[in-house]
Amino acid sequence: MRFLPALTRAAALGAATILAATALTACGDDSSSDATANPYGLARSGVLRAGTLTDAPPNVYLKDGKFTGFDNDLLTAVAGKLGLTVEFVGTDFSALLSQVNNRKFDVGSSSITITEARRKTVDFGNGYDFGYFGLDVPTGSPITGFDQLAGKRVVVVQGTVQDDYATGKQLNPVRVPDYNGALNQLKAGTADAWIAPAEIGEKSATDSNGKITVAAKQLSPAPTAYAVAKGNDKLREALNKALDEVIADGTWTRLQAQYYPGRPIPADFTPGSGTVKAPSASAVPSASATAVPSASASTAS
Repeated sequence: MRFLPALTRAAALGAATILAATALTACGDDSSSDATANPYGLARSGVLRAGTLTDAPPNVYLKDGKFTGFDNDLLTAVAGKLGLTVEFVGTDFSALLSQVNNRKFDVGSSSITITEARRKTVDFGNGYDFGYFGLDVPTGSPITGFDQLAGKRVVVVQGTVQDDYATGKQLNPVRVPDYNGALNQLKAGTADAWIAPAEIGEKSATDSNGKITVAAKQLSPAPTAYAVAKGNDKLREALNKALDEVIADGTWTRLQAQYYPGRPIPADFTPGSGTVKAPSASAVPSASATAVPSASASTAS
């Protein structure tokens, strides 16, 4: 009879061990299931949440309440190859990279030029576009080149590669949070020049009713790419693979022609991994003949 309490205790311990093992196994199953359902570590399974800007046409902007532009339409096509939908959210460029790295956004889409300084905050996918710096000035300005900016009041968007350029040239630039702020400085006569992404600067000059002109432009030193959080290699690699697919199927070429008509592509620029070739514009149906993947299906939140 003295052995019965001991046997009872042993049985209870055995049952507890089995229950604990079962619980751990169940947890492992849930983790495995989550990884299968959400292999890229997205904030919401099946949805790629993208931080972008609202005021930088033709790259990224709002049109009729919908996010569009070359970068965003290309990202929508890339995400489609992965079976994902895109949710675009507007933000300021100065905050975008930190927001991507702290996982507020799964990806940053805003013609982000790859720099070593930015690599300390985020990881980049393969380059998908090149860019030029544009120099916008009030019409009638004597400024005709980047070499004439010393001592001038130069405006840039904070945190951009144009900010890096102006700072590196010791121009002591005036920093504003967005492109509308830079444009307003020129219109108000409170800035002598604006260093901008060339396409954005050209569009702004065209829309200014003759008040602003593009004085000069020069090739940016590095390609642009989508940004992901540090260490999110699965998402970065998936985006790279899907980017190659939309390059190969002609989507990249078609969007280039749609958003940058007549813009020459530098001979030494190759989009994506470099293992696929983009078809020539003549080999790809025009945007008017073929439905172009558009971010307009996604709404801001």
